[in-house]
Amino acid sequence: MTATRAIRLRPRSALAIALVSVAGILAFGWPLFVDPGSGLAHGSDAPFVFALLLPLLLAVVLAEIADGGLDVKAVAMLGVLSAVGAILRPLGAGSAGVELVFFLLVLAARVFGPGFGFVLGSTTLFASALLTGGVGPWLPYQMLGAAWVGLGAGLLPRARGRAEIAVLAAYGAVAGLLYGWLLNFSFWPFAVGTGTGLSFIAGDPIGANLHRFALFSLATSLGWDLGRAITNAALIAVTGPAVLGALRRAARRAAFDPPIAFPDAPATRAVIESQP
Repeated sequence: MTATRAIRLRPRSALAIALVSVAGILAFGWPLFVDPGSGLAHGSDAPFVFALLLPLLLAVVLAEIADGGLDVKAVAMLGVLSAVGAILRPLGAGSAGVELVFFLLVLAARVFGPGFGFVLGSTTLFASALLTGGVGPWLPYQMLGAAWVGLGAGLLPRARGRAEIAVLAAYGAVAGLLYGWLLNFSFWPFAVGTGTGLSFIAGDPIGANLHRFALFSLATSLGWDLGRAITNAALIAVTGPAVLGALRRAARRAAFDPPIAFPDAPATRAVIESQP
């Protein structure tokens, strides 16, 4: 079943998302390319990343408005789902990796499309941070990671019935693992210190640093990441049919898709009326 494109990825909005993603990759990965002895740290650069990320995310919305791809109904749906996600997130509180926000993000992006999923991921994490007082240098990385999760869910291949739920559950599990590893990378180069087998070494080959990062993630966060992955898969498998059905009914009533036009309808009606 195809997704309802509540936010349509026209050229300008696709370009805005691409720019956000490139900026995010640079924000996460720049430590791999710094010179030895560099004193840079994410604790000092994150506010600047935040200042860069929010205008770019806003550019996605503005590009959609300019292209006519974001109407009042889409804004209302985005607000409702962001609020629900923000309320769900502290209920899990991240205990043992249990996070309740991502299953709804995956299901909503499946129904409303990748553009909607990208914006929903970022706005949900931002609203959650405001609700729980979790605003800090980690927030821009969380927002971008969740945005990518939503974007990927909206780009999944077509499927129906049980196959669709299986695909979404598998994606939720993989996305839960990758999200955790991505967030680990936002602080790992500066959290372990120097002189250990898990330490980031500025100027070392990228492969060597990534190997130490993999060992760091396995040693410190695998349990949490597996908890997130299992939670995503289980919630999608259990609630997926009902939530997808409810979201698709809402999408049909909102009529996000453009109406089907029949420019030759008068001529067709005249032909029909002329029949004996």
